[in-house]
Amino acid sequence: MTNATEGRLRLTILGGYLGSGKTTWLRHQLHQKQYGRVHVIVNEAAGIPVDDALLRAADELTVLAGQCVCCEGQESLRQTLLRLCDERSRISDPSQRLEGIVLETSGLADPAAIITLVQDHPILARQIVITEIIVIVDALNARNQLRQETLSRAQIEAADRLILTKTEAADTRKIAELSATLSVLAPGAAQSATIFGSAAALPDIQESTQLISLPQLDGAKAAPIRPAQLDLGDAPDWTGFTVWLSALLHARGDEIVRVKGVVRTTAGRLLVQTVRKSVQSPEILPEPEEPCDTDNSIAVFGRGFTQANLEASFRQFSS
Repeated sequence: MTNATEGRLRLTILGGYLGSGKTTWLRHQLHQKQYGRVHVIVNEAAGIPVDDALLRAADELTVLAGQCVCCEGQESLRQTLLRLCDERSRISDPSQRLEGIVLETSGLADPAAIITLVQDHPILARQIVITEIIVIVDALNARNQLRQETLSRAQIEAADRLILTKTEAADTRKIAELSATLSVLAPGAAQSATIFGSAAALPDIQESTQLISLPQLDGAKAAPIRPAQLDLGDAPDWTGFTVWLSALLHARGDEIVRVKGVVRTTAGRLLVQTVRKSVQSPEILPEPEEPCDTDNSIAVFGRGFTQANLEASFRQFSS
């Protein structure tokens, strides 16, 4: 730590597009105690928090759900950061003070807006230093995201460090092309790869490695990605739900960027996650200490549909 940061609370911003693997990576880092005594802030753009159940290794945890903290949810983030600074200042023993904050942003967040929030506030600028912006990059889906989404490019351009995930399932040549393209978009950012949170090797970039052809995007052609929430009821039919979800992704997979939620079944609490048309294997979650009122709910992120569309589709399919 330099003299410029001495005494201030270190803030790490963890970004990445929807479904890139931010929580998986962070969970591994927390178990390895990479951040010391840390407070994790989890931002969920939808009103259904899920990721907090996977981050039990954090010393302290705050969930900000229902708004993205880079825009509508800025005030909630500002107040949370001010509270943490105030609580830390009341502890006289430095060895007992909070060492850092990790902000896991929603997949829709632009890290640049969060930097501005901290730097423009007279108290936060004195109390907090942003030490690193880490952006997780999905090696399977980043090629299309970079071609289609200005937000994906903005996240990468803001990064100090880029971590490629899902490389075990991607073609080596395409990973090299992605890595080379990332070096152009964020030339100052270090790159590495992980598989389920553990370090992995990146392929070498050769002189013959081609860059991904990226069209000019002005951000005005695509409708914004929005979250919608679906209540599955007290006792959802797991088989019926999975058939409906498969049909939905088959019919509108290009419009649906991300699906996530927890469904209670006879096998336990199952974490459901999709990235576009790819459905991840459900993960059994532990029972919470207190009843969770967001079980049997899912959040759907995408464009071209409304909350009413989603509810009508589910009702028609499950009736």
